[in-house]
Amino acid sequence: MKIAALIAGILLGLLFLMSAVTVLFKLAPIPEMPEGTPIATFMAAFGPTGYMTFVKIVELLGGLLVAIPKTRNLGLLCLGPVIVNIFVFHQFVAGDGILQPMLFGIAVLALFLLWVERDAWKGLVVRS
Repeated sequence: MKIAALIAGILLGLLFLMSAVTVLFKLAPIPEMPEGTPIATFMAAFGPTGYMTFVKIVELLGGLLVAIPKTRNLGLLCLGPVIVNIFVFHQFVAGDGILQPMLFGIAVLALFLLWVERDAWKGLVVRS
């Protein structure tokens, strides 16, 4: 189980690291959004304010922390709200739903890591 958790942590960490590094260092062109679409309105609100930069920095830190076994829980704590926001964005803003392979993969990896570390998280859910 430790090897599977290590692989899952590295995969999830790399997904978020690559996403953050690509945007933060402008390694890929940003596609133009069609005027008047919900995505264009959403990005117009968050781009100039620096909010997306903040989210990408949290993704970068969370990805690094998840990839390291001793800091995995802290990384999951950082990435949890980001993952929820990704799902909410795809369901309500983009309108393409949450049943996409990449989103499914992110959810499975994060839930597996939470399950593996369930004893550490139990204190947040169960009263002693």
